[in-house]
Parts: sequence; structure tokens; C-alpha cells
Amino acid sequence: MSDPSGGCADPRTAVTEAEVEALVRGICFKTGPPRRLGVEVEWLVHELRDPRLPVSPERLEAVYAALRTVPLRSALTVEPGGQLELSSPPAASLMECVGTVSADLDAVRAVLRRDGLAIVGLGHDPWHTPRRFLRAPRYDAMEACLDRTGPAGRAMMCTSASVQVCLDAGHEEPGPLGHVRRWWLAHQLGAVLVAAFANSPIAGGRPTGWLSTRQLRWAQIGTGRAGGPVLDADPRGAWARHVLDSPVMCVRRDDGPWHVPDGLTFREWTRSPRPPTRDDLDYHATTLFPPVRPRGHLELRMIDAQPGDDGWIVPLAVAAALFDDPEAAETAYRAVKPLAERAHGMPAPHNPLWRDAARVGLADPELREVAAACFAAALRALPRLGATTEVVDAVGAYRDRHVARGRCPADDSLDELRAAARGAHPLPQRTHGKDTPS
Repeated sequence: MSDPSGGCADPRTAVTEAEVEALVRGICFKTGPPRRLGVEVEWLVHELRDPRLPVSPERLEAVYAALRTVPLRSALTVEPGGQLELSSPPAASLMECVGTVSADLDAVRAVLRRDGLAIVGLGHDPWHTPRRFLRAPRYDAMEACLDRTGPAGRAMMCTSASVQVCLDAGHEEPGPLGHVRRWWLAHQLGAVLVAAFANSPIAGGRPTGWLSTRQLRWAQIGTGRAGGPVLDADPRGAWARHVLDSPVMCVRRDDGPWHVPDGLTFREWTRSPRPPTRDDLDYHATTLFPPVRPRGHLELRMIDAQPGDDGWIVPLAVAAALFDDPEAAETAYRAVKPLAERAHGMPAPHNPLWRDAARVGLADPELREVAAACFAAALRALPRLGATTEVVDAVGAYRDRHVARGRCPADDSLDELRAAARGAHPLPQRTHGKDTPS
């Protein structure tokens, strides 16, 4: 979305604690009128004939080599477990973003289909255990670091997928589109998005007891790596302190394994005999995974991957409407305001509000009521943002099928699992092909 470098000095120059704070404050919130939108869609890659069968590393290597020859407007990357990600270029409108990513996904699916593979929209792999596909010093260090808090880190790296919506930080001045309001709204509305789009209730073929197991895994990783800062009236200062006080995942080396320190914060590193460089700071920021990450723009990271070819469009459209349309943003702000009390002042996602959203979704009456109000506001706003009838109808259908009934895609998956157990059908039926809500 934005250039995080800020055009600053030599990245190999050592930085002091004060310089780190100034740099982070300067680059994390690039304020101005909201005019750009982006989306990052992650997908699990499964066998087309039977998603329960593992895909060999050799087949993944071959299909990714083929995909790299396909001209795409979005950036194609591979996640540690072999998940596929498309990251859109910044778009000037919702429909430009939808059109670009839809065309790229059509091209990707055609290549995969020739090899008997498919991309699947699920927040957490319901069948396969974590297995790392990529071998690189970054992921070796990440695995070693995250293993200290238990198995959740490997699950996040290798068996999870999401829809990440990228929004401009907002105006400098106050108001519905001001950056302070948008930062606060992202953390309260984020819980509603978790609940409304939860789509990962199964792991190892069994229900986990959580509708968003993916969000559970993030919470289990811990506050230092996957938590957000305490919310206050100065988002820049709060984020700068969070970056400084978060643990360093690794110290990179030109040769040999990267060093994985235990408990060293970036602030402590700046006070050491060998302080970090600007490049080390930039890298450190990429190893922090809060549910809302400021990178010049705001990156909403809490939404599970969605079922069907076009399911990702609904959360993208809803988020764009609730943040970028002033009337809808004001409605969403007023709707979510009572939810803040349930967070007890604790940062997301490690607070009761976010835990309830991930565990029971819209079965929570208050979350259901707020989601209904937000979807109604989004539906009113989407035509003002230039959304096509097809996109508006998809959001309306999702509202009728899920939100109005206090359900989410995870409930559909659990229904299918129960039906399969009764012998009604042998496999979940939503994992491939079109499934735009209707």
C-alpha cells in the first residue's frame, strides 16, 4: 500500500532508542484522505479430487514454478506451509481492487486445475498437521522462536489462511475518517469481523470448540509477538512503544543460522554494544503480527479465509464501506462503542471480547446485534463507493444467510461435519468451486 522506508538514510546505520521511536512514529501512519484500498488473500492448496490427501512438496514446487511464469498484477508469494497468497496493488476504488484480484485468481486457478490442485478458502486446515514447505533462515528462526510458546506458532505458519484488508490510515484531523478514530475502530470492529467471518472450526478432523481456530492460534502465540498495543489517544506513540518493547525474533547473519535471542526486546538491543541498524528495525516490524498492523496504512489481519471462489469479496467490501464511507464509519463507531467495555482495557486479541468472538461468533447476542447494524450500514454505503449490483447482492446475501441468523461459515462447516458423520455425504462440499452466498 505505501512505501515504509520514508526515504530515510542508509539502512545499515545503527539507530538509537530515540531514533527508533522517531522513525516508527514517522512511517507507521501516513495520513491523508482515504483513497487507496488493497487486499491480501491467502489460500490453502489442496488436491482437487480429495482435499484430505496431502500435496507433496514436489508437486507444490512444480505448480509454483508454473505460476511464476503467469503475468499477474497482484504479487504472488508462498507462505511457510505452502499456502498461496496474492497481494493486490493499491487500488483507487473497491471495484478496481475486486477486478484486479478476481482476474489474477482466475489465472491462478487455471494453472492449478491443470495439475489437479485447487485453492481452498478456510481459515485453518481441517485435516492436515503443520508441515513446513519453505526452508529459509527466516522461517527456521521464526519456527524456533514460536516453538517456545507451544505448537500454535507452527499451525499459524503452515495451516492457516486469511483475508487481509489494507486501508489508508486516514486524515490527520479528527472525525469519522481521522486516523485516531480509524485505529480505535479497527480494534473494536475487528472483533465483529472475527465473529462474522469465522471459518476455521476444525483441526485434525475434529471440532476444536472455537469457530475461529485460526484466531485462537494467534492468541496462543502470545502478546509480544501477536498482540496489539494498549489503545490511547496517540496511536503513533503507542505503536512506537510496542515496537520497542516487543521481543526480537532473530538477529540475521550473512552465513549460518540466524540467532534467536530469548527475551531480548528491541529497546534493549538499542542499548547493547552492537545496536541494531535501520534495516534491523524494518525487519523487526515485519516479525510482529498484531491483528491490526500499521505499515503506513492499516492492515486488518483478523479475518479468516472465506469459502468459495468469491467469498473474499464480502469482507473486503464490508470493511471498505465501514472505514471509507463517512456515514457508515460513524454508524459503525456508534455501534461498536459499547463493545469496548468488554475488552476491559486489554489489548486485542488477548481480551474477553476477542476471545468470545473467536469462540462463539455471532451466537453472542451483542456481537450479532452489532454485526447486523454494521452490515446494514455497509449495504447502504456500497453504492456510494461505486460497488456493482453483484457485490452489493453478495454482501446482502451473506447478511441474510449468516449475520441475520447469528451464524458464520464455521457453522456451515460444523453442519457438514455432523452430516458426514451420519453418512449423509462423505466429504465437506464447500471447499471447491463457486460458493458466493445466495
